[in-house]
Amino acid sequence: MNILFINGSPNRNGNTAKLAAKLLAGRKYETLNLVEYKLYAYGQNFADDQFGEILKKMKEADIIVLGSPVYWHNMCGIVRNLLDRFYGPVNSGALSGKKLAFVFQGAAPEGWMLEKGEYTMNRFAKLYGMEYAGMATCGSETEAVAKKLGL
Repeated sequence: MNILFINGSPNRNGNTAKLAAKLLAGRKYETLNLVEYKLYAYGQNFADDQFGEILKKMKEADIIVLGSPVYWHNMCGIVRNLLDRFYGPVNSGALSGKKLAFVFQGAAPEGWMLEKGEYTMNRFAKLYGMEYAGMATCGSETEAVAKKLGL
């Protein structure tokens, strides 16, 4: 089973990565730190853009765990940018058969913030054909999400 963790945090070994590690405990997985890639905004067209490389890794994975810290009441900008970039060049259903989980953590986020992140990830998964396994916002939630991922 090929597992890809996409870390949206600028802190490669921070709380987002730690929560993903707890979710994926005992499993081999690849980490893709978005801060190491040039991922331009939707509508920009630069030769050194690496969206295609990120998408290729996602297509190769069986399970995708997308992680973001809570910044300004929502997912961090680079994760939002990644989702935005799917619009247009990626066909609906392009990631069919894959499973998606979301790790979303921050310092005392309010329920409405988490609901918006959950809604966005659920819609993203459905649009691109993935089975959404849910969101973990703390260590105690990882076991249920891991079970839904089949881990």
